[in-house]
Amino acid sequence: MLTRTSALAVLLVVLWGLASARPAAAEQKFEVTADVVYGHKAGMALTFDVIQPTEKRKDVGVLFMVSGGWVSMWFPPEAVVKQSAGPFGFFSALVDEGYTLFLVRHGSSPYFKVPDAVADVRRAVRYIRLHADEFQVDPNRLGVCGGSAGGHLSLMLGTTSDEGNANADDEIDRQSNRVAAVVAYFPPTKLDEFFHLTPNFPALDFDHALADSVSPLTHVTADDAPTLLVHGDKDELVPLSNSERIHDAFGAQNVKSELIVVKGAAHGFQGADNDRATQAMIAWFNEHLAQGESK
Repeated sequence: MLTRTSALAVLLVVLWGLASARPAAAEQKFEVTADVVYGHKAGMALTFDVIQPTEKRKDVGVLFMVSGGWVSMWFPPEAVVKQSAGPFGFFSALVDEGYTLFLVRHGSSPYFKVPDAVADVRRAVRYIRLHADEFQVDPNRLGVCGGSAGGHLSLMLGTTSDEGNANADDEIDRQSNRVAAVVAYFPPTKLDEFFHLTPNFPALDFDHALADSVSPLTHVTADDAPTLLVHGDKDELVPLSNSERIHDAFGAQNVKSELIVVKGAAHGFQGADNDRATQAMIAWFNEHLAQGESK
């Protein structure tokens, strides 16, 4: 079983390895708007980065949940999005496909817990919808993706969205946080099954009575977003059953869902497995985030 230390070490190696060691895509063309502030908490800013294609741009946005173990780390967006290979090669693949990419960071563990992270990413969607014209995206064609904790947060957006509070003083809170499509890699879906890992993952140190409120499996309804799940059958940290059960729940509610089981893969994909997952993500978003006019 991975510990929190080893899981975060892997995340650091992946992100910084991509930033420094991988060859850049020769014809990658994009613009970066870094550190857009979408809220504040505990005296700190909540931010996301915007990566926009400069050619063949669709008016469609995809939010990537920057989260591993509900730790939301900073990395140089330009360096990572230039990478055409590796575990995060899908960044450049999405941009090449014409999608505007939002790299969303939430209040990070260990200070903030899972319910805090869920609240933050909901606010990020509301902010992006309110400023959709500025980002040149259709507010009704926003997708979301992420892996592990980021997959959990993606599923929370897909299963628990609302139309906003029309009476809220904050205009951001008046916006819907609905998304139109979800892609989740190896996501935890029933949080009470992970409380035994709290010593290694401090974000799980919250009131156990709130577990169902932040468990996507308990919120599946017929109006949920179309969802692609990709999961390895050798995952010991987040067992495959997490994706299998929510896939079955989507089917019972007639929600469009697909589960791709990657044979022999553990918690994370490499090589051909990663390429397959990326191709499946692109295909899912192409299907469920209707094509827009290139700009």
